[in-house]
Amino acid sequence: MENSIINETYAYFGSLPLLELVAVISALIYVVLAAKRNIWCWPAALLSTIIYTVIFYDVYLWMDSALQIYYMVMAFYGWYCWRNANIKHNDSFQQQGLTVTIKKWQGSTHLKAIVFLSILSIVVGKLMATYTPTHFPYFDAATTVFAVFATYLVTQKVLENWIYWIIIDFVSIYLYVQKELTPTAVLFGLYVGLAAYGYLQWRKEYRLQPINN
Repeated sequence: MENSIINETYAYFGSLPLLELVAVISALIYVVLAAKRNIWCWPAALLSTIIYTVIFYDVYLWMDSALQIYYMVMAFYGWYCWRNANIKHNDSFQQQGLTVTIKKWQGSTHLKAIVFLSILSIVVGKLMATYTPTHFPYFDAATTVFAVFATYLVTQKVLENWIYWIIIDFVSIYLYVQKELTPTAVLFGLYVGLAAYGYLQWRKEYRLQPINN
């Protein structure tokens, strides 16, 4: 079973069109650089989203294409926020494009956000279930709604963004397994590992900051 998944994944990536392969690699580079708090994660995200906007539009996944446009805007916004961050730390922290001012939100703030996003996910899921042939409309809506919010948290350098991504990616893995998209599920399994790495890296740097936000 394990060898079958590995072979299927290898065959899948080996057969990817060049543009899609570039998009996948760019997306992975974005996550790795974001975990390292390197501002160049945003150009990588921009490249990936531009390509995916075209790919999803061509295969009539227009909602996914529209979501990529949002990610594209957030790539510019993320670059702006990180570039203009008010960094108050030693020069040793300000090297290799790093932005190190990491914020931590209170649990009550996250709770309010989760309640609001959950309600919004239910509403969107209901609309999708009623007016579209989408499979798993509520899960699909939830991953989209929470991904929009988590992307905003990345631009603001909020530590807990990685926890949102871990949960989003786990739910996405379930959806892809149910749809027998095994290679994509494996890719999102990799995203889970990278998100966990990002959280540990950001938490370590947050604790090293002279003044925690």
